[in-house]
Amino acid sequence: MDLSKTALLLIGFQNDYFSTDGVLHAVIEESSRVSGVLENTLRLLENAGSRFGCVISTPIHFTESYEELENPVGILKTVKEAGAFRAGTPGAKTIAELSPYAGLITEVAGKRGLDAFSNTELEVLLRKNGIEHIVLAGTVTSICIDSTGRHAAELGFNVSVLSDCTSSRTVFEQEFYCEQVFPLYGQVVDIQQLLAA
Repeated sequence: MDLSKTALLLIGFQNDYFSTDGVLHAVIEESSRVSGVLENTLRLLENAGSRFGCVISTPIHFTESYEELENPVGILKTVKEAGAFRAGTPGAKTIAELSPYAGLITEVAGKRGLDAFSNTELEVLLRKNGIEHIVLAGTVTSICIDSTGRHAAELGFNVSVLSDCTSSRTVFEQEFYCEQVFPLYGQVVDIQQLLAA
């Protein structure tokens, strides 16, 4: 894998998920602890962040009234009911742990749902930078990571999901997606395998 033609895509690294007082922290807490998603992602950024063609964050933000969500169901209904990811609130902000890498990370705004390509300029940025391979890190594995990975594969990008830099709602769900779902359209690797490749 040529890291200069690879984008590290960071999904969901926001306070409402990763801060202990985040309104959706409990949803991913156990899986995040087991996979070590935050610690491992920070280690990857520290050791290899500058070697990627680009590092991109795609935070999700909603207006105060959640007017973007008409008749939401599933996780988006939960997001609205919990009052998560409202633009301008502490919970919607990128976690402080990523601050040391702010100069390395390009933020792509506009994400309003599960897929980081929907309603954003993500594909344009990737094409502009000559990216051929997408590496996914963040949360939630079964929702935003999977939706974005599938879309990337449909667009012709090679897709890798970092098993130790992602987390889901449960440990079982994380393992199931890494073992049974992601290999259907991409590859699953950990940090050590990524750097070795």
